[in-house]
Amino acid sequence: MCYHIWQGRFKRRNRRHSCVTSGSSFHFRSPNMAPLKQRRPTVSRSKSKRGAAWKFTLDLTHPVEDGILDSASFETFLKERIKVNGKTGNLGNIVQVGRMKNKINVTSEKQFSKRYLKYLTKKYLKKNNLRDWLRVVASDKETYELRYFQISQDDEEESEADE
Repeated sequence: MCYHIWQGRFKRRNRRHSCVTSGSSFHFRSPNMAPLKQRRPTVSRSKSKRGAAWKFTLDLTHPVEDGILDSASFETFLKERIKVNGKTGNLGNIVQVGRMKNKINVTSEKQFSKRYLKYLTKKYLKKNNLRDWLRVVASDKETYELRYFQISQDDEEESEADE
C-alpha cells in the first residue's frame, strides 16, 4: 500500500503500482535515473568562535527611578527561573544574565526565546503585585521595556464629576 498526495489530501491506494516492488514499501528507482550522491558530513565550527547568538535587553528605567521595582531582585529572579534544557538553575555558560544600572541583559549561546523573557517578566510583576500598573512592551527587535499603563485624564474627571 502507498499513500499519494492528491489535491492536498492523502489518498490510500490498494492496488499495486510502479512505486511498490515485490511487496516492500520502498520507492522504485529506474535504472535510467542518475545515481544518488552520498552527502559528506558537515564540519561544525567550534562554539567559542561564534560567540553569543541571542542577546536581549530588558529596560527597567521608569519603575526603578520611581522606586517601584528593584532591579537586583529581578535579576536574581531571572537567574533562578530561566530554564535551560528543561531545568531551572541550570544556566552554566550557556545563558548569562547581567545588570547594568536600569537595564538587564540576557545573552545565550543556545536558541533563546524573547517571548520567554516576556513571560518571566510578567510572572515577576504578578508576584510583586505590579502587574496592574506596569506592562511589558517591545521597544525594538531585541528589547523589552516596562511602561506604565496610560490612564486618560478625561476618565478621572468624569468619575469625580459623577460623585
